[in-house]
Amino acid sequence: MDRHPVTVVMLPVPAQSHLNQLLRLAGLISSTTTLPVHFLGSATHNRQVKLRHYSNPNPSPYGPNPIHFHDFPTPPIPTPDPDPSRHKTPHHLAPAMEAYTALRRPIAALIQNMLTETKKIVLIYDRLIAEAVEDSVSNPNVESYAFNCLSAFNLFHILREYSSTTKPFPPKVEENISFSVRDLYPPEIINFIVSRPEHFKKRAGDIHNTSRLVEGEYVDLLAGEEIGGKSQQWAICPTLGSEIKVADYDETGARRRRHACLDWLDGQAHGSVLFVSFGTTVSLSGEEAREIALGLESSGFRFVWALRDADRADIFSGESKKIIELPDGFEERVKGTGIGLVVRDWAPQVEILAHEATGGFLTHCGWNSCFESLMTGVPVLAWPMHSDQPVNAIFMTKVLKTGLIVRT
Repeated sequence: MDRHPVTVVMLPVPAQSHLNQLLRLAGLISSTTTLPVHFLGSATHNRQVKLRHYSNPNPSPYGPNPIHFHDFPTPPIPTPDPDPSRHKTPHHLAPAMEAYTALRRPIAALIQNMLTETKKIVLIYDRLIAEAVEDSVSNPNVESYAFNCLSAFNLFHILREYSSTTKPFPPKVEENISFSVRDLYPPEIINFIVSRPEHFKKRAGDIHNTSRLVEGEYVDLLAGEEIGGKSQQWAICPTLGSEIKVADYDETGARRRRHACLDWLDGQAHGSVLFVSFGTTVSLSGEEAREIALGLESSGFRFVWALRDADRADIFSGESKKIIELPDGFEERVKGTGIGLVVRDWAPQVEILAHEATGGFLTHCGWNSCFESLMTGVPVLAWPMHSDQPVNAIFMTKVLKTGLIVRT
């Protein structure tokens, strides 16, 4: 049997925001080429990504060129704190990335086996888990690329702060530096970002989840020897079109019902609704949630609020999630008066942002949310919580000027 000329293999970090980005890229490749595409991960996280996003952007696992999922067993990943709202940074992420380094040998074995059926493998891995591909990238038939899930603006400032360069940068770049990343990231996360193991130099280049139209200047700065090690840089704009027109198939191939919040939005005036969401890594305290609820109700503006606790390390573990309590009668009252809707299950964020009734986005400023707001033309109210979010908020409000910072 003839071997495939090229096979694409994806290895994401086991966190929803990172899984989303590589799944979109996998879907783009599988739906526009005939190249075999393989998606590697733990059984838990592959199940998670298929349950939440399988129809986005890949038509379904039953299409002409489906994505092939490979489930790896991984060590248990703890959720250190039962009340993550006590500290906004999701502390299970570092143990999760550390656990993935144990996959070095299984990944290398799988890739070696794939090479019996393909002549060349393009391996695209999240740069935060570069250690996991150490045994794979030295294979002469493997061409590897590090995928950056942060904004190029964010990654540039991190690498610059931790580099030894004294080179001055353009005034436009310098004037936006009003922060230290050392104050924003836990040390263990920074170590994964700035670590450059010897095998990292063997990568063919870096792929960024961004657009040159938005961040071209920073993508080019990352190509410099002082910051990026003189590596090739590519900006791959997120592919949201097929998410806006969702095929609505679940992981079994059954057709999903349209989310009820979209039906509610259909009845609202153009640009009249504020969408509120703090992503999958932020847990609001009870006091924060109640204050937001009272503020939304008293504002008089219509809103859709995606309110859910942050993801745990294993969303299928059976571990009970914290139910975020709101003022007595709030949900029934705002729904009854038609002013708002609280969504406590998984909300179709891209579809909500793309809906003509949505006129603003109160967001934590995770990079996915930032770019989705840019792609759909919705201005943001930036309320960053941890990690890359404060830097993204600066980029959105001070550099791009597409929103305002919430002062707390």
